[in-house]
Amino acid sequence: MRYPVSPLTLSGTKIRVWSIGRVGQRGFGDRGGGEGDKMASSNYHNQSLRGAVYAALLVLLLPVLWPALFSPLGHASPSVFSEWEAPKPRHLSLLKGALLSQIASDQRSEVWTPLAPQGWKPCIPSSSITGHPVKSSGYIQVFLDGGLNQQRMGICDAVAVAKILNATLVIPYLEVNPVWRDSSSFEEIYDVDHFINALKDEISIVRELPTEYTWSTREYYATAIRATRIKTASVHASTKWYLENVFPVLQSYGIAAIAPFSHRLAFDNLPSELQKLRCKVNFQALVFVPHITTLGEMLVKRLRYPGRVHSVEHIQEVIDENVDEGSGKYATLHLRFDKDMAAHSACDFGGGKSERLALAKYRQVIWQGRVMNSQFTDEELRSQGRCPLTPEEIGLLLAALGFDSNTRLYLASHKVYGGEARISSLRKLFPLMEDKKSLASTEELAKVEGKASLLAAVDYYVSMHSDVFISASPGNMHNAMVGHRTYENLKTIRPNMGLLGQLFMNKSLDWSEFQHQVQVGHRGREGQIRLRRPQQSIYTYPAPDCMCQA
Repeated sequence: MRYPVSPLTLSGTKIRVWSIGRVGQRGFGDRGGGEGDKMASSNYHNQSLRGAVYAALLVLLLPVLWPALFSPLGHASPSVFSEWEAPKPRHLSLLKGALLSQIASDQRSEVWTPLAPQGWKPCIPSSSITGHPVKSSGYIQVFLDGGLNQQRMGICDAVAVAKILNATLVIPYLEVNPVWRDSSSFEEIYDVDHFINALKDEISIVRELPTEYTWSTREYYATAIRATRIKTASVHASTKWYLENVFPVLQSYGIAAIAPFSHRLAFDNLPSELQKLRCKVNFQALVFVPHITTLGEMLVKRLRYPGRVHSVEHIQEVIDENVDEGSGKYATLHLRFDKDMAAHSACDFGGGKSERLALAKYRQVIWQGRVMNSQFTDEELRSQGRCPLTPEEIGLLLAALGFDSNTRLYLASHKVYGGEARISSLRKLFPLMEDKKSLASTEELAKVEGKASLLAAVDYYVSMHSDVFISASPGNMHNAMVGHRTYENLKTIRPNMGLLGQLFMNKSLDWSEFQHQVQVGHRGREGQIRLRRPQQSIYTYPAPDCMCQA
């Protein structure tokens, strides 16, 4: 007999598995073949059914035993059972033109030419800007969400708020990132001793709360409404708001915890000393822990002198060598192309109908469909420059600007949605492209592996030391790099997203015309000083608040 059991579900399809009962012997008077034939047939039927059961169970267990086969977010290769069709080059004519083109030597040298002095220089002193701290009004705690760069800006704001309130700052608490699921703490990323010492003439900072306040924890505020928690701070709140709403809490309880805190301090109508203090935190006080800077320095040397730096101990030996002028240059490409970004953009990236449906479902699950871009067509978004550049498109941009196949290109990214198939065109254009895993061994990456914030910190270090930096899409990393490299007068290419969106939609353009349009449209977008305008971030535009005219 066959006994039906509960149907199993695989990818939305129900599979009914039948249990196999013991087959009874049939009497002499039964019709059919001989007893031997009947038993042989029964045994064969049982074995077939058992085989079907085992095959069904194997299929069901595959995602558990080999999850990488089903993941579309693999770093090195696309999944076998993927939610997208392996994308083909979307701009094949331009790609062929770029691969066949010869870049003139003068254009090739121009892309590596450092920025000339622009009449501005950093003017943040290491001595006190705002005056030495006086008697503290209490303790300030802040809880910061987001990734490395959003949290970095929050740390700078927290120091400024502590100064406004004349309070003692507790080392900020970094929330677990919901996208990367990273629980790295402030102490794991930044040098705490340096942070406290660099700001000792501005505010008081403590690693931990004294005993009488140890009850003030994230868990304490997560379980009920607490009088010491401030959760009504508006985005870009003024100094007056903090004095009227937070200072009274400090006076009553001796402590105030502000959560959420990201982007909770205004950029306008602040005393110039506070603006300079924010920049002092950003550019002087926030230094990565030694093992991150050591790893970052090793990657920089391996990029500049490939094949000649084999260990951390060998770095100084390479630094001391005399090398030809102009050798060892590299560019950093920040390529954030993860599923979160791809879904939120609501753009079409060439993965077919299955990818579009998967990203739409992701938007619905994560943001309940509340994504402004989803109201527009892909063509409308691209014409407005609101789609991040694909790896193929950023590669074509770099080639049009004069970077050739001999360019040492460092890929600063976490995981690329679509894996190696998504970046294959970029790799064809720049076969010397490297990333952390290609430059360092598993042992060398052991302290940062699996920790998104620490990996991002390594990328930040390598990006700051590159000759050229470019980002494929706006975002916190892009903004942080634009601001920090502007402060140091380093070449930083800002893609003209509106122009590029229109050029890539024009399928009649040949390579020479595309190259000409790109070069014309990117004049003055290589790190030239842009003065901050009202409501703009001081972390992206440090002049004139934190820079002086030379």
